[in-house]
Amino acid sequence: MIVKNAKAGPLLYGFLVAVLAASVFPLYYSFIVASKDNSVLGEKVPPLVPGGNLAENITRVFDTVDFWLAMQNSFIVASTVAISNVVLGTLAGFAFARLRFRGRDSLFLVVLGTAMVPTQLGVIPLYMLMSDLDWYGTLQAVIVPVLIGSFAVFWMRQACEETVPYELIEAARVDGCSVLRTFWHVGFPAVRPQAAVLGMFTFMTAWNDFFWPLIVLDPNDSPTVQVALSTLASGYYTDYSLMLAGASIAVLPVIAIFVLLSRQIVGGIMQGAVKG
Repeated sequence: MIVKNAKAGPLLYGFLVAVLAASVFPLYYSFIVASKDNSVLGEKVPPLVPGGNLAENITRVFDTVDFWLAMQNSFIVASTVAISNVVLGTLAGFAFARLRFRGRDSLFLVVLGTAMVPTQLGVIPLYMLMSDLDWYGTLQAVIVPVLIGSFAVFWMRQACEETVPYELIEAARVDGCSVLRTFWHVGFPAVRPQAAVLGMFTFMTAWNDFFWPLIVLDPNDSPTVQVALSTLASGYYTDYSLMLAGASIAVLPVIAIFVLLSRQIVGGIMQGAVKG
């Protein structure tokens, strides 16, 4: 039964505020520690007000590691991986969802099967391949292995099945459209909000990736943000104010991309609702 004109009560709003506070507090407390010196961690009562050492700590971050280069490398990697996953994932998802060809379901099961293989099992052969290609210490060693993933194919296949009806595809074919024109004029506009979600998720995943860049990149010549942050945290003495100052800087591009693509998602959903 659908209840019309239902309004949220104070308990629901209180619960949502509590969840929001619990989600934002770790980020806020990291900013507080980044704005003070390292002695703040020894205080009995955790401070809740930012200090005045933020600019000094940020300066020390850039003096300790080449953080500009690390952010530039991470942005190149994350942007390339996100765009590639959106383009290739949408093409593959459209083909698996709305094109009929022999072995389609079996091939899709193979794609899904690759998601069940632990990443750690492929590290050694992948590292050997990067060494044979003489790609060690270069960004393509981080980008190429993740240009397309099984999650992107699965996500966009489900999106195409839900939003792209067969009738529109058949109508485009009757009008003389090729497969690529049908995809571009019929398929992609329908799944644009889901593609934006995939791009946002893939960008954040690539930006936050640490394990593979640590193995295949030289932390002194071509670090990413996460590798640079690990350098700040290394040593016998960990300066948490320095490390969290770097983390506060590193999270800003992710927040900006999240806000930007969230607006596009909402706009796409509202545009579809108006057209419907």
